[in-house]
Amino acid sequence: MAATRTRTRAGGRRWLDRAARGLLRARLEAAVRQARAHGGEALAAVTVPAPGVDPSAVVLASRAPGEPWFCFEQPDRDGSALAALGCVRALEPCGGERFAAVAREWRALAADAIADPPDGPSGAGLVAVGGFAFAPDGAAAPQWTGFAPASLHVPEVALARRGGDVRLTVAALATPDDLAEDLLAAIEARLVALREAPLPLLDPAPVGRCRVVSAMPPEHYVGAVERAVERIAVGELEKVVLAREVQVHAPIAHDPAAVFSVLRDAFPECYVYAVGRGEATFLGATPELLVRRDGERASTVALAGSTRRSADPAVDDHLGEALLRSDKNRQEQAIVVRRIAAALRPHSVWVTAAPEPVVVRIANIQHLATPIRAQLSRPLEAMALAALLHPTPAVGGEPFAAAERLIPRLEGFDRGWYAGPVGWTDANGDGELCVALRCALLRGPLAHCYAGVGVVRDSEPAAELAETEIKLDALLPVLAS
Repeated sequence: MAATRTRTRAGGRRWLDRAARGLLRARLEAAVRQARAHGGEALAAVTVPAPGVDPSAVVLASRAPGEPWFCFEQPDRDGSALAALGCVRALEPCGGERFAAVAREWRALAADAIADPPDGPSGAGLVAVGGFAFAPDGAAAPQWTGFAPASLHVPEVALARRGGDVRLTVAALATPDDLAEDLLAAIEARLVALREAPLPLLDPAPVGRCRVVSAMPPEHYVGAVERAVERIAVGELEKVVLAREVQVHAPIAHDPAAVFSVLRDAFPECYVYAVGRGEATFLGATPELLVRRDGERASTVALAGSTRRSADPAVDDHLGEALLRSDKNRQEQAIVVRRIAAALRPHSVWVTAAPEPVVVRIANIQHLATPIRAQLSRPLEAMALAALLHPTPAVGGEPFAAAERLIPRLEGFDRGWYAGPVGWTDANGDGELCVALRCALLRGPLAHCYAGVGVVRDSEPAAELAETEIKLDALLPVLAS
């Protein structure tokens, strides 16, 4: 379902000059000695400039069948992008402490790594990339095969960009039995195989027609919202987020590269992400930042309350104003702000939130958003911050202990990585994770699409169903074309 723009070019760029190759060889030799001395493993990496490269386009053109890969962009933020290919080490602990376990494993691995310190664009240098399921034991359903409840990979090749500054990082994991020459040869072979080509286009005339079906009847979702409102009315909880799944059956396999290309062009203000595991890809375009950690500064956005867009500017403005005045949507927004601020406050010198939400407009929907910033009182890593904040009431509920029990019973499906954190962290513990919304899981010709809404006391079930349709419009027109 894709049409290639131009011919792919392989091996046309010399990624490492003589000095960089010599430095990499020396680091690989040191890593092998370190591994032998301690009877374990040691990471070695080199970071070099890669001017003029489109990180995601290189990764999507160069990935081998079944190979893990990762793309993470926010085009409107000065072309911010991080893309990665391959895996030298997978960090995939399970259970309720999965964020802490990932942080420990990564900290130990990165502390002894022989690599350049993080420098240049965010995400340049040694990184771990991937994501987490919404629930500690999530992604157990068959369609989520390959997506662990927690899964960060240390890639073989990573490309980071901000503005015109692009950096390439290559990494290898040395064991006591390895030879530095063999590790170097493997990296060089990997670089020779990298291809530079524009992202493909969606096929304008696909063969056959797509079939779009709800995994459960829409009436099931309306009933779930009704039951949630009843629970809220008797005081069991303030809010619960309920999602639904819609499936797109295509005549041929969905092309992740072409879908990613459309999302990147259509939603430049969003976090556009894609994670490949085996033969499946989880991708989407989300407006929601879970957390960005830069040294002792942390930032996030409380995002809750939505309405549609209009092609008529006057109507569009009217819809935005009505959203700002809506008691129901302001209530949703206030719940999220309170919880995020309360989670950050014990770990911060100060936490500040904008006094009033603003309307954030993206291609097909408008949201209420409140930026929140914090000055950390101690160097809390990105993974630790994610553990504090996930799931926010924007995707879970309040109080979450009550919502957590209710969500699977009312939804009736495994969310998998939907509404979980997706992103990256570096050797300093800095990093950035978005909330995986407006998303789909692609596996061959079948796409599982997900969207949810926040249910509060004043929610109207039919209106909430209609809101899921607006959110599904981010991907359905792309996948069902």
